[in-house]
Amino acid sequence: MQNTQELIGKSDLISRDLSWLQFNQRVLDQARKEKRNLFEKLKFLAITSSNADEFNMIRVGSLYNYLDFGNDRVDYSGLQSIPFKNELLAGLKEFGKQQNQLFLDLKPSFKEHNFEIKGYDELDEKQQKSASKYFEKTIFPMLTPMVFDPYHSFPILMNNILIFGVVTKTLRSKEKKKMSFIQLPQNLPRFYAINDKEKVIFVPIERIVKQHMDRVFKNVEIISSSLFRVTRNGDFTLEESEDIEANFLEEMKKKLKTRKTGRVVRLEVGEEADPWLIKQLKKRYEIDNENVIVSPVGSMVDFTGLWQIVNQEEFNSFKPIRSKPTAPISMTDVEHQDMFKILKERDILLHHPYNTIEPLLDLLEQAAEDPHVLSIKLTIYRLAKNSRVVEALLNAAENGKHVSVLFEVKARFDEENNMKQAQKLQKAGCFVIYGVGSLKTHTKLLLIVRKEKEKVNRFVHMGSGNYNEATSKLYTDLSLLTSDESYANDVQEFFNVITGHSMPEDYDNLITAPMQMRRDLIALINHERENALAGKASGIVIKLNSLQDKDAIYALYDASKAGVPIKLIVRGICSLRPGREGLSENITVRSIVGEYLEHSRIFYFHNDGDSKVYCGSADMMVRSFDRRLESLFIIRDPLLKQQAVNILAYNLKDNVNSYEMNEDGSYIHLEPNGDKAFDIHQEFYKVKRESIMQAQLF
Repeated sequence: MQNTQELIGKSDLISRDLSWLQFNQRVLDQARKEKRNLFEKLKFLAITSSNADEFNMIRVGSLYNYLDFGNDRVDYSGLQSIPFKNELLAGLKEFGKQQNQLFLDLKPSFKEHNFEIKGYDELDEKQQKSASKYFEKTIFPMLTPMVFDPYHSFPILMNNILIFGVVTKTLRSKEKKKMSFIQLPQNLPRFYAINDKEKVIFVPIERIVKQHMDRVFKNVEIISSSLFRVTRNGDFTLEESEDIEANFLEEMKKKLKTRKTGRVVRLEVGEEADPWLIKQLKKRYEIDNENVIVSPVGSMVDFTGLWQIVNQEEFNSFKPIRSKPTAPISMTDVEHQDMFKILKERDILLHHPYNTIEPLLDLLEQAAEDPHVLSIKLTIYRLAKNSRVVEALLNAAENGKHVSVLFEVKARFDEENNMKQAQKLQKAGCFVIYGVGSLKTHTKLLLIVRKEKEKVNRFVHMGSGNYNEATSKLYTDLSLLTSDESYANDVQEFFNVITGHSMPEDYDNLITAPMQMRRDLIALINHERENALAGKASGIVIKLNSLQDKDAIYALYDASKAGVPIKLIVRGICSLRPGREGLSENITVRSIVGEYLEHSRIFYFHNDGDSKVYCGSADMMVRSFDRRLESLFIIRDPLLKQQAVNILAYNLKDNVNSYEMNEDGSYIHLEPNGDKAFDIHQEFYKVKRESIMQAQLF
């Protein structure tokens, strides 16, 4: 009988979830890089922790949806549910060990960066008095102990928050020991910060609470106080019904509540946790040792709390200074900021964060005030706090413009914020559509209609990134601003598909999901295969977040076998296995992980020298092709097309942030090895119009 690793290695495909583990390893690797300062390292450690939280809630939660109902499934790795669960949880457990060890390795350097993390017992007398006062005045009034005994049911413990399990016994009594639980307040900082001359001392809130546990449990023996954290299944879908539109928001609110009570898939505990308590929790939650992540003494449970230290103003001097955004390639000679006038003269390709999002915000804000603008249509997936986009739409509605907003309230973990913002817009008079049935609206589109004398002009924005000012500074994204009528016709048609009951067969400039995208992308791949077989020039370069759709992967395998050179730049999940003899020798895969989150999607097809380049919102995943409204747009302007080619060329040249994928699914970090270091997260700030014209991919 084959063992697990033999089965995994034999498959032509790589497990989506095991591939994700490799991705989070690459993020953790950023915290090990010597070139990064301590605060950057802590930032990446915190990111891996929030990544793991989401992964456990959604992907591990999804797996338990099968296991708990006695269903089975076969993963891309060839493993059935139970052996796959064992493999996945073992990987997550090992990853937790690596996180903890890295934190312990970083701790000695805290002091030289003007801070320390200390327990209550490590503070001097004055500092202890300060921490005790904070407990009495702020923490203590917020604590609510919940006992579990024959008279009190087991409490519902919240998802992903710090909890104390306290085992007590009545003094001078033969009564059995009892369990009680205290959930630490979510709206308090993780650390109590004490300024001590030139440094800051951070005292974990749990250490203060534990020191004062006798204030909560009076006149009883406290046998143990154990810190832990539960992660619950957060994977849910909305059930469709005939009356889904009327009850959509209420149904969404009900489903969100299930995240608070869903089955437990992970238990994080401190090493000093009471074994008896942990045994009771495992029994209660029907989990095993493989679901338990143990933090050793000196480490901490939940590294997302490190954001408080990373964002502390006192440490700004330690943080690297970021380059200022540059003007888009096609706007370097612009002397005015009238976006309507600019877009009638030229198209603009924005490359964030190297180009600011301001041209797009200027367009929206000018449209809100412009008396000639008749209507604004927009899709929204994730918004920034205090969003200028929302403010512009509210202003437009107040100024009498027809504003239509397709608000995707199913955007994972942003559902509640999106519902609030959507209702705010609706009250202001905007026409708000709350998603389209079971499909998630992930496409990023804007259409502005403006009357100019006797003519009506339309202005369009299409992109890979959200209408979010905050993430535009942190994510790499591409978007096109244009007044071209051909693009405008397609975008207007697609809006009719989204909001109405229209089913066009094809578009001039768009490839859309869920109807045509898988079919059209595979057709483009097959065309390169046919060119290679006919002896013509061929080649494919694709940059995206994730590659998981089986049909698309096997089309790429067939193209590779025909001799098509294929270069893939996949940041995260990659289920394609590169470099396998007789299958994918002509395919290379690299992942770029660094200062910015790579989020743009670019599809390049050589087409015997007459290349086609598409950008947009979609990855090559089953969910993108079948369960989402997505769009890719072709770049027709020769300058902007060359700009996109240059972006791909730079990605393939990077030797600082790049990792190359091996046939077995592991990755190796690429180094300069004597060559000049080429860091795309720096080099894109230096791009000039003249330099992009030299870029070639084949």
